[in-house]
Amino acid sequence: MHFSIDIMKLHPAAILFDMDGVLVDSSESWYKALNGAMKKFGQEEITREVFENTYWGDDLEEILKRMGLDLRIASFCTSLYPNYTNAVKLFPDTKMALEKLGHYKKGIVTNTPYNCTQQIVASFGIAKYFKTIVTSDLVKMGKPYPDMLFKACADLGVEPTDVVLVGDTPIDVKAGAAAGCNVIGVGVKADFTIKTLSELPDMFVLP
Repeated sequence: MHFSIDIMKLHPAAILFDMDGVLVDSSESWYKALNGAMKKFGQEEITREVFENTYWGDDLEEILKRMGLDLRIASFCTSLYPNYTNAVKLFPDTKMALEKLGHYKKGIVTNTPYNCTQQIVASFGIAKYFKTIVTSDLVKMGKPYPDMLFKACADLGVEPTDVVLVGDTPIDVKAGAAAGCNVIGVGVKADFTIKTLSELPDMFVLP
């Protein structure tokens, strides 16, 4: 990791972004899709509090395993999710931050399936900012395991130790630490912490 000597700003070889909760607000769409899947398999629908505290951010199959629930819920939830992507919203500072960081190599690493991720980034016109998109269905293990980060770094031709990951959950922080990346947490404790993406460009060396 390189730092500017005078103002200690970050100058990595690449920046990786989690998508949900960082670039877009997709909590409502996933909440609806998961409850639809729960209902289909005869499970009681979950409250928003349980969703945010138990399900949000982690790999869904891993959560279901820990809770002893039918793993088919995950695949059915994924199949339902495209029906709810109209509820996804782009955060107001996303395009500004990506534009200001334009000279850095960038990638997305998300537990959201690939087809859904492509659909979302295309719908908001932000696909052009990313040289790679790595999702949990493209690797053996999703976050908090580092598989996606290793693949994204390989795609970008950079070393994980020279990369910054931007995430919003402890799952992202764990994945980044496991891969050897520095982590910027959006509203979550990490190597560096910010409140919103509006603060992100000021942390990096810019042209």
